[in-house]
Amino acid sequence: MATTTLPETQPKNAPVLTPAAVAKVKEIMATQSPLPAGLRLSVVGGGCSGFQYSMAFENGAGMMDKVFDFDGLKVFVDATSLMYLGGAHVDYIETLEGAGFKFDNPNVKSTCGCGSSFNV
Repeated sequence: MATTTLPETQPKNAPVLTPAAVAKVKEIMATQSPLPAGLRLSVVGGGCSGFQYSMAFENGAGMMDKVFDFDGLKVFVDATSLMYLGGAHVDYIETLEGAGFKFDNPNVKSTCGCGSSFNV
């Protein structure tokens, strides 16, 4: 996984998107009409371990959102999700088996067998 340092304006507990993840999100965003304002990262209840990651395009920040900037990509994270995503790294990987976004989260204590949910 590529390492990324946070810009000076980002708090230390911010999630980090690698350059590969930022590039892929921007590529996908460019195909949307109308063009979204940014990406929402969140943690939602579900899965066999209790929590799942969610990524969705968003037209603007909510009242309780923290807004992070990664090379011009705005990333919106609500205050509750930030508790679970603080320090997490999001990467985009391509392998022979497939491609997708990979979360490396230091807050996770366990994951389910299929890898689609986690527990803190």
